[in-house]
Amino acid sequence: MVHKILKKFFGALGYKLVDKNLVKSQRHISSKSHLTVRLLIENLVKKGKIKSLIQIGANDGLRFDILNKYIKEYKIDSLLVEPVPFYYSKLKDNYSEDNFVKVEKSAISKKSGTINMYTVKKDYLDKYDEHIKGINSVKKKHLNKHNVKSNHIEKISVECLSPKDLLKKYKINNLDLVFIDAEGYDGDIVISFLDYLDFQPIIIFEFIHIEYDIFLNVIKKLDEKKYNYFSIDENIICFPKEDIFYESIHLK
Repeated sequence: MVHKILKKFFGALGYKLVDKNLVKSQRHISSKSHLTVRLLIENLVKKGKIKSLIQIGANDGLRFDILNKYIKEYKIDSLLVEPVPFYYSKLKDNYSEDNFVKVEKSAISKKSGTINMYTVKKDYLDKYDEHIKGINSVKKKHLNKHNVKSNHIEKISVECLSPKDLLKKYKINNLDLVFIDAEGYDGDIVISFLDYLDFQPIIIFEFIHIEYDIFLNVIKKLDEKKYNYFSIDENIICFPKEDIFYESIHLK
């Protein structure tokens, strides 16, 4: 019954509840999705529902970043996580004057340690469109899917932290938003967070590059942890079921 009501409500807004079969087919990434999610975040921030957040895969904090404006304008208590040294350095510089922002140089994984990541070699970045600069992944095939030549790809070993160790390191025992853009590794990170958290933040993550079996596990875990979820283009937005979030969202 609740599912039908939510489906009708978000259908009126132009959204759709997630169909588990969506990830079986290739989809075009629409640039409009960033604007739509941006409006959603703007509404939530203005209504005081996002006062603290973690951003996984923050890149340089500027390129295609929909959180930067609101973090700075509303001085949101933020932990920004970026594992690739080249982008971490830029991220740190871009928030150097914001004492309400912390920047962590690591990837997120089920267990702390090290993990291999793949990124475009700096010498070849100018040969690709701007969006390629944001594609750093634990999966080499993810870069290949975006037509990055294999000899232009660099493998690097980076530190990784489990959600438990990340939150413990920064003494975080509650937060309002977990925003994830991990280029195909999003599903694993969502599951890792849900397995550990004993509170329920809003979760936003990109799902179109998640492998189907992992995606089904994400949906199962969201159901288990009592989340409502719906899709906006390539993103899934997750709210705790007891949160009457639809009353606070007015997109125009």
